[in-house]
Amino acid sequence: MIYFDNAATTLHKPDCVLRANAYALKNLCANAGRGSHSASAKAAGILYEARKSVRAYIGCDEVIFTFNCTDALNTVIFGTARRGHVVTTAYEHNSVLRPLEELSKRGMISYTVVEPDMHGVIDPKAIERAIRPDTYLIAVNHVSNVTGTVAPVTQIGNIARRYGILYLLDGAQSVGYMDVNMREIGCDYICFSPHKGLHATQGIGCLCVKNGAPLKPFKFGGTGTASHTVEQPFDIPEGFECGTLPVNAAYALIAAVSYKKRQPLSATRDLAACGEALRSGLEKINGVRLYGKYNTIPSIACFNIEGMNASLVGDILNEQYDVAVRCGLHCAPLCHRYLGTMGTGAVRASLSYCNTEKEVEFFLKAVAEIAGH
Repeated sequence: MIYFDNAATTLHKPDCVLRANAYALKNLCANAGRGSHSASAKAAGILYEARKSVRAYIGCDEVIFTFNCTDALNTVIFGTARRGHVVTTAYEHNSVLRPLEELSKRGMISYTVVEPDMHGVIDPKAIERAIRPDTYLIAVNHVSNVTGTVAPVTQIGNIARRYGILYLLDGAQSVGYMDVNMREIGCDYICFSPHKGLHATQGIGCLCVKNGAPLKPFKFGGTGTASHTVEQPFDIPEGFECGTLPVNAAYALIAAVSYKKRQPLSATRDLAACGEALRSGLEKINGVRLYGKYNTIPSIACFNIEGMNASLVGDILNEQYDVAVRCGLHCAPLCHRYLGTMGTGAVRASLSYCNTEKEVEFFLKAVAEIAGH
C-alpha cells in the first residue's frame, strides 16, 4: 500500500517509538499517581519525563495530557468559556467549530468566522476587525487539515496580546512538520496529537498551556489528588487528567520527540521535494483542480477531478491502485463551503517523512489515468 493519509495519522512509526510502546505495555502498566508503590511511582516518573520533553520541544510552561487533539481543544474551549464573543476562521476543524456552536446554542457565547482572503489565506487584519469589546478568545487553525494553508499565527498572536484576548492554536497539522514554539507565537494554548507529525502512537493528546492562562476543568473524576473532597481540583495538570492515563503512549511520545530532534535536515528537504512534486504534478493533470496554492506546507495536497465525486476517486485509488487517501468533507464544513466543495467533497493526499518520490510518481500516474477515464 502507498499510504497518503498521514494528516489523519501516520502509518509508519520509528523503531524507537515501537520499542518504547512495546516495553511500556509490558513493564509500565501501573496507574500513575494512584498509589505509593514503586510501579505507580515509575509510571508517574514516565509522565513527568514526557511532560518535560513536550515542554522543551514546544516551548510551553505546562502540559496536560488528553485523549487526543479534539479532547484538548474541547478542554480549552469549554474551560475558558464565559459570556462573550469568540473569533475563529473558516479553516477550523469541527473539534473547534462544534464546541463553539454548542456554546452558542446554550446562549453563552457568539462567534465570528473569518473567511480567507482572495489568495486563500487568513488576513490578520480581518481577525482584528472581527474583535468586539466582549471578545475573550481567538481560536485559529495553524495549518488547514484540508488545504495545508498556514495561518499567520505570530501576527495574530501580536493582535491577541495587544487586545488582552486569550489565544488558542490548533497545532494538529503543524507540530512535527514545522518549527512550533509557543513563546515565539505568543499563544496561550496549543493543542496537538503526537500520532500525526511526531509519528508517535495513538491514544494521547497534548494541551500546552502558558503560565497564568485561565482554565477550568472540563471533565470530572479521580485525579489522585485532593481525594478528600468531591470538588474537582483546578491544579494543572492533575485537575485536568481524570482517570487512568496512557503511560505506554507517554513513553512512546518521549521516544518520538527525541527521534524528531535527531532527525536530519535531509528528511525535511526530502519531504519538501515530495510535496512540491505532488502539487506541481497535480496541477499539470488535465481535469484536476488543486486547492490551496499559497502559504501551504508540503505535506498536504487537496484536489478534485472534474465531474467526479471525491469519494469515488478515493475508492478507485484504494481498490485499483492500493493507495490510501482521505476523501469527503474532512470534518471542516466551513472550509468546504468556502472552496465550493460541499457537494463533492475533496481528495486529500497527505505525506509524511516516510513517503518517497517514487510513490508520488505512481500516485500522479494513477490520478492521471482516473482523470482520463
